[in-house]
Amino acid sequence: MNQDSLPEDNRPADNIAPEDSPLFASTLARGLEVITAFRAGNPSMNLPEIAAATGITKSAAQRFAFTLEALGYLRKDPHSKRYQLTPRALSLGFGYLQTDSLIDRASPYLHQLNRECHESCNLSEPDGHEMVFVARFPSHNQVMIPMPLGLSLPMYCTASGRAYLSRLEPQACADLLRAMPRPAQTHATITDLETLQDKIAEARSEGFSSIEGEYFLGDISLAAPIVDAGGMPLGAINISVPASRWGHEEARKAFGPALIHTAHAISSAGWSQRAGGFR
Repeated sequence: MNQDSLPEDNRPADNIAPEDSPLFASTLARGLEVITAFRAGNPSMNLPEIAAATGITKSAAQRFAFTLEALGYLRKDPHSKRYQLTPRALSLGFGYLQTDSLIDRASPYLHQLNRECHESCNLSEPDGHEMVFVARFPSHNQVMIPMPLGLSLPMYCTASGRAYLSRLEPQACADLLRAMPRPAQTHATITDLETLQDKIAEARSEGFSSIEGEYFLGDISLAAPIVDAGGMPLGAINISVPASRWGHEEARKAFGPALIHTAHAISSAGWSQRAGGFR
């Protein structure tokens, strides 16, 4: 049944929370919460831990865990009774990597940039207050920090996040910054709202953003935004280099122009195509 076929009284109002809508499937939402509760800090959990991590009862945790195990997304250790994700769980996100038009469009350009600079080149897309790595071409040199696909990093203290924010309307950018938590990730992290807005204004003016050690100590990252035909940001590409081999200003001079050129090429490639109706 689609929304148009719902009786008028059952159609969701525009001003109500999604979870209060008659269309909201709370059981599905809870099941997804169980899957996403398994993270680096919680690689395996028993039923009480699953319940605590998701805010559901132990009996509900038991039903969800049993169902997800039966479907092949969780496995249970017969001795410890602890659950963990299976490789099948990767299929939940792999479909996005296969079908996202921006990944498809950007990958050839990122590959070429990677061949030219020999450093890690990545594409990230926004998700709430974070940027998610969706494509990666690793450095030809030793990689200091592992950055797997699907990794989410905060917008406010990453070059990709600030590059993305730089192409939002200034008021929308300020509102988003104000709404997001901004803890200090390292001693170098900028958390002050006014200072962040100044840094983003610089990125807007220069066409790219750069940071050093604000999320990972010893990491220098430069990023430029990918935009649609109307100039609205879709994501950002970045080059990441270690401070042990590069100085911040040295990296800006070496990679800034190529980064801007590549971001513009990726953006332009999408302006003449519908890209599946979404980008």
